[in-house]
Amino acid sequence: MSQYPPLSLHVPEPPGRPGRDTDFSYLRLSPAGAVRRPPVDARPSETGDVADALVRVLDDAGRAVGPWDPHAEPRFLLTGLRAMLTTRTFDARMQTAQRQKKLSFYMQCLGEEAIGVGEALALEPTDMCFPTYRQQGILIARGYPLVDMMCQLFSNERDPVRGRQMPVMYTSRSHGFFSISGNLGTQYVQAVGYAMASAIKGDTRIASAWIGDGSTAEADFHNALTFAAVYRAPVILNVVNNQWAISSFQGIAGGEAATFAARGVGNGIASLRVDGNDFLAVLAASGWAAERARRGFGPTLVEWVTYRAGAHSTSDDPSKYRPADDWKRFPLGDPVARLKQHLIALGAWSDDAHARLVAEVEATVIAAQKEAEGYGTLATGHVHDTSTMFDDVYKEMPPHLKRQRAQAGT
Repeated sequence: MSQYPPLSLHVPEPPGRPGRDTDFSYLRLSPAGAVRRPPVDARPSETGDVADALVRVLDDAGRAVGPWDPHAEPRFLLTGLRAMLTTRTFDARMQTAQRQKKLSFYMQCLGEEAIGVGEALALEPTDMCFPTYRQQGILIARGYPLVDMMCQLFSNERDPVRGRQMPVMYTSRSHGFFSISGNLGTQYVQAVGYAMASAIKGDTRIASAWIGDGSTAEADFHNALTFAAVYRAPVILNVVNNQWAISSFQGIAGGEAATFAARGVGNGIASLRVDGNDFLAVLAASGWAAERARRGFGPTLVEWVTYRAGAHSTSDDPSKYRPADDWKRFPLGDPVARLKQHLIALGAWSDDAHARLVAEVEATVIAAQKEAEGYGTLATGHVHDTSTMFDDVYKEMPPHLKRQRAQAGT
């Protein structure tokens, strides 16, 4: 007989389920302004405490406190607020359009707008982002036309990718937005490769990679960390920890035993764990990581702690696996409301000004939607001409495709 009890496995359980309020104490929050700001040339091993804590700038009264305060001008913050509101309004209109059968599928970034917008504004316009499917705020912050985004969703005659991608999988080289891949994790190794190539060529552009907490379980995530660390690639490795994958709590991906930021430190990468709903913290952390990359100090892994306020996609019903009011109870709040509060505290904003901006943004998005729908939607039965399937495959069409096109009568 063994002196030990029978072995058992630990299966992580979410701290909340439908009918049982979530206990958010697992987040291990730090007070605003309490976490130190390491020097930009810090050794990766010297960021272990920051990877376990939580970088925050805005306190409960909306004041910017502590060493991470970016001291951003109110006008610059208002640019971020507008982009965040535009992203949220765009999401809401497209979510409704999907329910009206104008597009087949949609994914919101509700509650996560500060992360994409904030990092986009902290980077140079020429830096290349390798996003997942909740970083539409990057495109909006960089001025990509809303009509073109909508045409991609509607897969109509103005669709920039001619109906060859699922809705929300945008691409725009001119706006530093690499093609989104439905195979999660691929963008991480691609971003590291791009950053390495930029360094080899002596370029000045850095890369920004994005992944969700669930996708950190993919092999591509670990492969990317190895190459980034070994070659000190000039890349920012973003992990958006919005607490849920499709329906799996972040603990299933390993977030229960340690922070996701700690994985960067373990791989020899400087790492930060940051309040992703604090726009000022996003600006500061992204700027720190970008400067580190530009000055040749290597990659930074940033875990953004946030919450997916809506469903995973229009094919998901989150009420089946988590409390319906979770977002309202999430202790890090709403990123839009927090930035608004900060601007009001500065005397640079007001409730009336905010209401006018919301109305202006909504009018802009509605006008863009009207124009985009004029080029066709799924509801109008628009389909791409068969002949277009042969375009853009090769620089010069080879004989076998010419024969196939002739056979198709196009």
